[in-house]
Amino acid sequence: MNLQIIVGSTREGRKSLQFSKWIEKTAKENKNLKVDLVDLIDYDLPMFNEPISPRYNPQRKTEGDVKKFLDKLAEGDAFIFVTPEYNHSLSGVLKNALDYTGYELDKKPAATSTHGSVGGARAAEHLKMILSECRAVIVPINLHFNHFIDNNIDKEGNLIKELKELQYGPHTTLNSMINELLWYADALKIAREK
Repeated sequence: MNLQIIVGSTREGRKSLQFSKWIEKTAKENKNLKVDLVDLIDYDLPMFNEPISPRYNPQRKTEGDVKKFLDKLAEGDAFIFVTPEYNHSLSGVLKNALDYTGYELDKKPAATSTHGSVGGARAAEHLKMILSECRAVIVPINLHFNHFIDNNIDKEGNLIKELKELQYGPHTTLNSMINELLWYADALKIAREK
Protein backbone atom coordinates (compact mmCIF):
# COMPACT_ATOMS: atom_id res chain seq x y z
CA MET A 1 0.00 0.00 0.00
CA ASN A 2 1.24 3.47 -0.91
CA LEU A 3 0.77 5.84 2.05
CA GLN A 4 1.28 9.51 1.25
CA ILE A 5 2.06 12.02 3.99
CA ILE A 6 1.14 15.49 2.73
CA VAL A 7 3.16 18.31 4.32
CA GLY A 8 0.58 21.10 4.39
CA SER A 9 2.70 24.14 5.19
CA THR A 10 5.31 25.96 3.14
CA ARG A 11 6.15 28.99 5.24
CA GLU A 12 9.64 29.72 6.52
CA GLY A 13 10.37 28.14 9.90
CA ARG A 14 7.47 25.69 9.58
CA LYS A 15 7.21 22.91 12.17
CA SER A 16 5.02 20.73 9.95
CA LEU A 17 8.09 19.26 8.26
CA GLN A 18 9.56 17.98 11.55
CA PHE A 19 6.14 16.66 12.52
CA SER A 20 5.74 14.96 9.11
CA LYS A 21 9.21 13.39 9.33
CA TRP A 22 8.26 11.76 12.63
CA ILE A 23 5.06 10.42 11.04
CA GLU A 24 7.08 9.18 8.05
CA LYS A 25 9.67 7.44 10.27
CA THR A 26 6.96 5.75 12.31
CA ALA A 27 5.02 4.66 9.21
CA LYS A 28 8.18 3.18 7.65
CA GLU A 29 8.39 0.77 10.60
CA ASN A 30 5.37 -0.98 9.07
CA LYS A 31 6.66 -3.34 6.36
CA ASN A 32 3.26 -3.38 4.61
CA LEU A 33 3.65 0.26 3.59
CA LYS A 34 5.44 2.20 0.90
CA VAL A 35 5.68 5.66 2.45
CA ASP A 36 5.92 8.80 0.36
CA LEU A 37 6.45 12.26 1.88
CA VAL A 38 4.70 14.76 -0.41
CA ASP A 39 5.81 18.29 0.47
CA LEU A 40 3.70 21.12 -0.94
CA ILE A 41 6.83 23.29 -1.04
CA ASP A 42 7.91 21.19 -4.05
CA TYR A 43 4.87 22.26 -6.10
CA ASP A 44 4.36 25.81 -7.31
CA LEU A 45 0.56 25.84 -7.23
CA PRO A 46 -0.97 29.20 -8.15
CA MET A 47 -4.20 30.25 -6.46
CA PHE A 48 -6.95 28.03 -7.79
CA ASN A 49 -9.09 29.99 -10.29
CA GLU A 50 -10.44 27.48 -12.80
CA PRO A 51 -13.84 28.60 -14.11
CA ILE A 52 -15.41 25.14 -13.61
CA SER A 53 -15.08 22.77 -10.66
CA PRO A 54 -12.54 20.03 -11.47
CA ARG A 55 -15.20 17.36 -10.84
CA TYR A 56 -17.54 18.83 -13.45
CA ASN A 57 -15.11 19.71 -16.21
CA PRO A 58 -14.68 16.81 -18.67
CA GLN A 59 -12.39 18.95 -20.88
CA ARG A 60 -10.07 19.86 -18.01
CA LYS A 61 -6.38 19.83 -18.89
CA THR A 62 -3.78 20.45 -16.22
CA GLU A 63 -0.12 21.20 -16.78
CA GLY A 64 3.08 22.04 -14.96
CA ASP A 65 3.18 21.68 -11.18
CA VAL A 66 -0.60 21.29 -10.97
CA LYS A 67 -0.46 18.18 -13.17
CA LYS A 68 2.62 16.91 -11.31
CA PHE A 69 0.85 17.32 -7.95
CA LEU A 70 -2.39 15.69 -9.08
CA ASP A 71 -0.52 12.78 -10.70
CA LYS A 72 1.38 12.25 -7.44
CA LEU A 73 -1.84 12.24 -5.39
CA ALA A 74 -3.43 9.75 -7.78
CA GLU A 75 -0.63 7.27 -6.93
CA GLY A 76 -1.66 7.19 -3.26
CA ASP A 77 -3.77 4.46 -1.66
CA ALA A 78 -4.09 6.26 1.69
CA PHE A 79 -3.22 9.71 2.99
CA ILE A 80 -2.16 11.53 6.14
CA PHE A 81 -2.66 15.28 5.79
CA VAL A 82 -0.44 17.31 8.10
CA THR A 83 -1.33 20.92 8.85
CA PRO A 84 -0.67 23.55 11.48
CA GLU A 85 -3.59 25.56 12.79
CA TYR A 86 -3.63 29.07 11.34
CA ASN A 87 -6.40 31.40 12.55
CA HIS A 88 -8.52 28.48 13.81
CA SER A 89 -8.28 26.63 10.47
CA LEU A 90 -5.93 24.73 8.18
CA SER A 91 -3.17 26.40 6.20
CA GLY A 92 -4.18 28.31 3.08
CA VAL A 93 -1.63 26.47 0.95
CA LEU A 94 -3.20 23.10 1.82
CA LYS A 95 -6.72 24.37 1.14
CA ASN A 96 -5.57 25.72 -2.22
CA ALA A 97 -3.92 22.38 -3.12
CA LEU A 98 -7.10 20.48 -2.25
CA ASP A 99 -9.19 22.83 -4.39
CA TYR A 100 -7.32 21.46 -7.43
CA THR A 101 -8.35 17.85 -6.78
CA GLY A 102 -10.87 16.09 -8.95
CA TYR A 103 -11.02 12.34 -8.33
CA GLU A 104 -7.52 11.67 -6.97
CA LEU A 105 -8.79 11.06 -3.40
CA ASP A 106 -12.06 9.38 -4.39
CA LYS A 107 -12.97 6.48 -2.05
CA LYS A 108 -9.48 6.41 -0.51
CA PRO A 109 -8.85 6.67 3.26
CA ALA A 110 -7.46 9.85 4.77
CA ALA A 111 -6.46 10.95 8.25
CA THR A 112 -5.58 14.33 9.68
CA SER A 113 -2.52 15.10 11.78
CA THR A 114 -2.60 18.60 13.19
CA HIS A 115 -0.54 20.74 15.52
CA GLY A 116 -0.84 24.15 17.10
CA SER A 117 -3.31 25.64 19.57
CA VAL A 118 -5.39 22.87 21.18
CA GLY A 119 -3.48 20.37 19.04
CA GLY A 120 -4.83 21.92 15.86
CA ALA A 121 -8.30 20.54 16.60
CA ARG A 122 -10.11 23.36 14.78
CA ALA A 123 -7.88 22.92 11.72
CA ALA A 124 -8.68 19.19 11.79
CA GLU A 125 -12.43 19.85 11.83
CA HIS A 126 -12.20 22.10 8.77
CA LEU A 127 -9.83 19.73 6.99
CA LYS A 128 -12.14 16.75 7.54
CA MET A 129 -15.05 18.64 5.94
CA ILE A 130 -12.90 19.54 2.93
CA LEU A 131 -11.55 16.00 2.54
CA SER A 132 -15.08 14.65 2.74
CA GLU A 133 -16.10 16.91 -0.16
CA CYS A 134 -13.01 15.61 -2.04
CA ARG A 135 -14.67 12.19 -1.63
CA ALA A 136 -11.96 10.82 0.66
CA VAL A 137 -13.02 8.46 3.45
CA ILE A 138 -12.04 9.96 6.81
CA VAL A 139 -10.80 7.32 9.25
CA PRO A 140 -12.01 7.52 12.88
CA ILE A 141 -8.55 7.96 14.45
CA ASN A 142 -6.76 11.24 13.83
CA LEU A 143 -3.75 12.80 15.56
CA HIS A 144 -3.71 16.14 17.41
CA PHE A 145 -0.23 17.03 18.67
CA ASN A 146 -0.59 19.09 21.86
CA HIS A 147 3.12 19.58 22.52
CA PHE A 148 5.70 22.13 21.36
CA ILE A 149 7.27 20.47 18.34
CA ASP A 150 10.80 21.87 18.80
CA ASN A 151 10.91 20.53 22.37
CA ASN A 152 9.60 17.08 21.45
CA ILE A 153 10.60 16.21 17.85
CA ASP A 154 14.07 16.85 16.47
CA LYS A 155 14.83 18.01 12.91
CA GLU A 156 15.28 14.40 11.73
CA GLY A 157 11.84 13.41 13.01
CA ASN A 158 12.73 11.64 16.24
CA LEU A 159 10.13 11.87 19.01
CA ILE A 160 11.55 12.28 22.53
CA LYS A 161 11.67 9.10 24.61
CA GLU A 162 9.21 10.33 27.25
CA LEU A 163 6.45 10.84 24.69
CA LYS A 164 7.30 7.69 22.74
CA GLU A 165 6.87 5.57 25.85
CA LEU A 166 3.59 7.10 27.05
CA GLN A 167 0.92 4.40 27.06
CA TYR A 168 -1.72 6.75 25.64
CA GLY A 169 0.64 9.27 24.05
CA PRO A 170 1.05 10.55 20.50
CA HIS A 171 3.19 7.61 19.35
CA THR A 172 0.47 5.13 20.31
CA THR A 173 -2.18 7.27 18.60
CA LEU A 174 -0.08 7.55 15.44
CA ASN A 175 0.41 3.77 15.22
CA SER A 176 -3.32 3.21 15.76
CA MET A 177 -4.09 5.72 13.02
CA ILE A 178 -1.68 4.01 10.60
CA ASN A 179 -3.31 0.63 11.33
CA GLU A 180 -6.75 2.16 10.68
CA LEU A 181 -5.54 3.55 7.35
CA LEU A 182 -4.22 0.12 6.37
CA TRP A 183 -7.51 -1.56 7.21
CA TYR A 184 -9.57 1.00 5.32
CA ALA A 185 -7.17 1.01 2.35
CA ASP A 186 -7.47 -2.77 1.98
CA ALA A 187 -11.28 -2.73 2.29
CA LEU A 188 -11.77 0.22 -0.05
CA LYS A 189 -9.40 -1.17 -2.68
CA ILE A 190 -11.51 -4.32 -2.90
CA ALA A 191 -14.68 -2.22 -3.16
CA ARG A 192 -13.20 0.09 -5.82
CA GLU A 193 -12.08 -2.89 -7.92
CA LYS A 194 -15.62 -4.31 -7.94
